Amino acid sequence: MALTGRAGLLAALGALVVLAAPDPPMAVLGVALLLAALVVIDLLFAGGVRGLRFHRDGERLVRLGESVTVGLVVENPGRRRVRGVVRDAWPPSAGSAPRHLRVDVPSGQRRRLVTTLTPTRRGDREAVTVTVRSLGPLGLAARQGSHVVPWSVRVLPPFLSRKHLPGKLARLRELDGRHPALVRGQGTEFDSLREYVVGDDVRSIDWRASARRSDVVVRTWRPERDRRVLIVLDTGRTSAGRVGVAPGAASGVAPGVAPLPGQASGWPRLDWSMDAALLLAALASRAGDRVDFLAYDRTVRAWLSGASRTDLLSSLVNAMAPIEAELVEADSPGMVAAVLARAKRRCLVVLLTDVNAAAMEEGLLPVLPRLSSRHTVLVAAVADPRVAAMASGRGTAEQVYDAAAAERLRGERRRITARLRGQGVEVVDALPEDIAPALADAYLALKAAGRL
Repeated sequence: MALTGRAGLLAALGALVVLAAPDPPMAVLGVALLLAALVVIDLLFAGGVRGLRFHRDGERLVRLGESVTVGLVVENPGRRRVRGVVRDAWPPSAGSAPRHLRVDVPSGQRRRLVTTLTPTRRGDREAVTVTVRSLGPLGLAARQGSHVVPWSVRVLPPFLSRKHLPGKLARLRELDGRHPALVRGQGTEFDSLREYVVGDDVRSIDWRASARRSDVVVRTWRPERDRRVLIVLDTGRTSAGRVGVAPGAASGVAPGVAPLPGQASGWPRLDWSMDAALLLAALASRAGDRVDFLAYDRTVRAWLSGASRTDLLSSLVNAMAPIEAELVEADSPGMVAAVLARAKRRCLVVLLTDVNAAAMEEGLLPVLPRLSSRHTVLVAAVADPRVAAMASGRGTAEQVYDAAAAERLRGERRRITARLRGQGVEVVDALPEDIAPALADAYLALKAAGRL
């Protein structure tokens, strides 16, 4: 049972009557009895809430930053009309609206209510409870009850770097020979012959064909297809740090669009890495390469293998959606062992992690030769733009100290990068907004050089 604001107003009026009455004790008793009788009558004629039946419908998938609707059907099998308020409760990160829904369901009928969700975090968002408050005809009291009506909506990564895909595909078409610019070099597939022009690599001259044609001709090549790319996502503690400014934070959020996660302090490094991985996967699948995905910290968090080109992106975003950064140090030997167990043939291993000096020296660097001796390894890391901003500060003593700390951090990062490259590992270290296109460019460069 719940009293409404109308009951409170009636009680206040009764208090005024008591103050004006010649016999206040008797007036108090009379007002109280009257109010209690009205509340009891109201409750007796209010529709029951325990027997209500609920069904849900609507979408189960939504991209982060977009909105989706979920329907709630309320069926009243009771004898009395149910008129009141319904609260369809979701977690705060689901961004549900409106908070309260008016409902009026006659006996034996049903009504459909709609809740709009604009999530602010990735992952699975589960409905909590449906609470119904059924008002009596006087509006003084209400029957109230809660029901569990399960429903979940999976919030997928937004794939904001999709805007870079057309430009990268144009470069890929050049490598594939669909445009006149072809590649020449070892480790690629022979495509055709053409006349030699100044600037061509003399190693590409086909001497037998030149002798037959009485002219100098060169071989043109195209990148090999059907290579394997294994994307490894480090979900350890270093991936939890927020870096950069999330898209939409500087210029505000468009009307009707929910703010993306951490707009004031940026996305987690994990989300930037996911965005870069999606662009790379889309590009590699268009290039005819096979793409697998592994998320790891101290255990396997996600594994995707064998997805077809048409299903790759949908499978990948579904696998990424529930992944969260774990506040534990990543087990680098275990990660390398997991990669070697899954990648039997030589492939490109793209490790999305952080170039953190302490974590690298104690974890990845000692075991990396086991991986780089069998595979081509590319390490991609998201740099924090706030470090560069701190390094330029000189106005006050505090800013000078911050600048010194930032320069030391940048120096350590350059040192680790040099050590990685000394072990034959390709490194992409870019700002959050640049990591996705930079990683795609590195992949295209490896493909053009015939290193896949």
